[in-house]
Parts: sequence; C-alpha cells; structure tokens
Amino acid sequence: MVGKKEQHLIDTLAIRSMSKAIYTTHNIGHYGLSFDYYTHFTSPIRRYPDIMAHRLLQHYMDNGSSVKEEDFEEKCSHSSDMENLAANAERDSIKYMQIKYMMKQENERFLGVISGVTEWGIYVEIISNKCEGMIRLQDLKDDYYVFDRDEYAVFGRRSNKMYRLGDEVYVKVKNADLVKKHLDFYMLGLRSDI
Repeated sequence: MVGKKEQHLIDTLAIRSMSKAIYTTHNIGHYGLSFDYYTHFTSPIRRYPDIMAHRLLQHYMDNGSSVKEEDFEEKCSHSSDMENLAANAERDSIKYMQIKYMMKQENERFLGVISGVTEWGIYVEIISNKCEGMIRLQDLKDDYYVFDRDEYAVFGRRSNKMYRLGDEVYVKVKNADLVKKHLDFYMLGLRSDI
C-alpha cells in the first residue's frame, strides 16, 4: 500500500478507528502490541503517569508494601482527563493556525485527498499542508449530488460523476472562519480530470 492512492485513506481510517488510551490500575494488556501485560513507561519529563510508574517501580524494588489502588485509580483518571484536554487544545490550536494561514491563500489551487464524505459535504485534506476543509454538496453546481454510504462517495444524479473517499481533487478556498474554526472549499475537480 505504501505510495499508492489508498495509503492515505487506510492510514487515516486505521488511526480514527483506534480507541484513545486511558490510564488505569487495571491490567488490560496492549492490543496493538499483543501483550497480555503492559505498563505505560516512557520518559518522566513527559507525563505524570510516567512519574507514577517510576515511583511505583522504585517503591516495589525497595520492598515496599502494596499501595492503595483507589488512590492511583483516581490519579490515573485525572491524568486521562488532562491528556484529553491537552490533545483537544493542541488540535484546536493547530486548526486555528491552519485556518489563519489559509485565509491568505484564497486565490491558490490546492491538491487534496477526500478524507470524509457525508450527507452534507465532502471533506478534503490538502496534501501539502494537511489543512482540512469541507465542500458543501449544495456548492457543487454541476449536478445534484447524493451521498452513497456503502461506497463512501457522493454521485451526481444526472452525470453519475462520483467523488469518493481517497480521491485526489483540486480545491480552492471559499471561506476561512477563525471564530468557528471552519474552512470551506470550492471543488475544482478530480486530479484525473484536470
């Protein structure tokens, strides 16, 4: 799949389908690594859960008695919540800066990949800068487009023209809204047609 058109699509879908890791005192192993036993352990300068793991290991290496599970479960839950908040803040700040950048690019043509298809529009991620925006179906003026859930695509009723997940398309900025953190594109067409 490396280097093929489908690579981006499969990579994106695989990442989106994975559940977000949570910190807990209960051993559930590691699905991706296929380990029955697993502990979070990286660098103590990165996250508090790393420090907890280091401290617990040292505690048990020093022949310490069992710690209270409830105390650590509370710390694990708090750490999971804080990591989610940080991830959301990072995602929001990246989106904000992408939209701010794209506001100055309204006359440029960009090559992108269709990253999502819904009843209301087509999501496109620009290949060169990873900015994602939407093309509303109502803005596709050459036909009346209908969403096909089974094909992950939209198709024109008269022309049968199809835009599907993973297709490369050219787009242009229609609207960049910093307040709503929303980016709208015009569809210029499939890469194969231009």
